Amino acid sequence: MGFGFRIAIDLVCAVAVGFGIGYFLDWWLGTTPWFLLLFTPLGIAAGILNVVRAAHEQEAKRQASERAENGY
Repeated sequence: MGFGFRIAIDLVCAVAVGFGIGYFLDWWLGTTPWFLLLFTPLGIAAGILNVVRAAHEQEAKRQASERAENGY
């Protein structure tokens, strides 16, 4: 359950940071909505990349645990 929350928080935070950066840059530079349209997909991509990395890490731990239990 903790791993699921970690995945969800990683994804939501990455999207929120991308959205926030885009919104702030648009507000500061007066370029609405260009930076928002640029940084929101970058945030989504970063979130998905974090989720994939965490899943690979968790799978490697699971496989190492199985090998240790089976004596490989």
